[in-house]
Amino acid sequence: MERKVGMIVFSAKLSAKHQQRLTHKFPDEQFVFCQSPEEAKQYASDAEIYVTYGGDVNETLIQQAPKLKWIAVLSAGVDGFPFSLLQQREIIVTNARGIHAIQMSEYAISMLLQVYRAEKKFIENERNHVWDKTIRIREITGKTMVIVGTGAIGQGVARIAKAFQMKTIGISRSGKEKEHFDEVYTIQSLKDKLQEADFVISVIPSTKETKEIFTYEEFQAMPEHAVFLNMGRGDAVNEEDLLKAIREREIDHAILDVFQHEPLPEDHPFWDEEHITVTPHVAGLSPEYMMRALDIFEKNLDVYLKGENDWVNLVDLTMEY
Repeated sequence: MERKVGMIVFSAKLSAKHQQRLTHKFPDEQFVFCQSPEEAKQYASDAEIYVTYGGDVNETLIQQAPKLKWIAVLSAGVDGFPFSLLQQREIIVTNARGIHAIQMSEYAISMLLQVYRAEKKFIENERNHVWDKTIRIREITGKTMVIVGTGAIGQGVARIAKAFQMKTIGISRSGKEKEHFDEVYTIQSLKDKLQEADFVISVIPSTKETKEIFTYEEFQAMPEHAVFLNMGRGDAVNEEDLLKAIREREIDHAILDVFQHEPLPEDHPFWDEEHITVTPHVAGLSPEYMMRALDIFEKNLDVYLKGENDWVNLVDLTMEY
């Protein structure tokens, strides 16, 4: 028997098309579609379900929402959530992890190719009408890739890496075998396995254990020709150590889509380093993003309405991801 649900408040802005999709599929539910988190705060006191991208979830919001039972996050990140309070209140949290695997895998391979095929230099030469066939070009085929984080995104990257005949080594908390990986090790083996890497891909979530897991020692452990790519969380990297490693040629190149502070300040030294590629946190973007996120939300709303427990992407509040 389906339960009667109170207000479903969206602080995540939806297009009219996506709003109509939800109201058509769930005609008996009371949806409040807000244009911003600021507007959504007006409805927090009556919200039973709160749908968000996650950045507005804090202790103040939870305390202002006495009826809140479920927070549906339309992204993967739950960084900074008040996990202790959520546990005390027994509030369910779900996220949209897994929907980023396709676009982020494509991003990773495209960025490695742009480094190895010297694409930035060719674009610069094209702009300046320079014909130069002496530029060094390399191949990514047959290399070794270490992927730190073996969830859906890590597995997606490993799958495409296999098309380039790469050896794929996974690093995770558990060290459990995962599809598309030749080998998987626990985080304790990170520094040892970095020595084998041509490419290092970081897609780990932000937790207490993963903050600044990449320090100067880790970059020193990588071969001098290694390319490091971070598209997971900015706080996984000690940025001063990375800059030092690049300038001292401990590694060949860094590709960074996430940072400790965003937007990256205009005067940040990363912008001007020849051997650093900066992108503005776009690896997860896709025209299919919202469709995939709402697919998960709709499945979980069915679960909630029926009073069941087979949630998709239930966040472990003790593990914080």
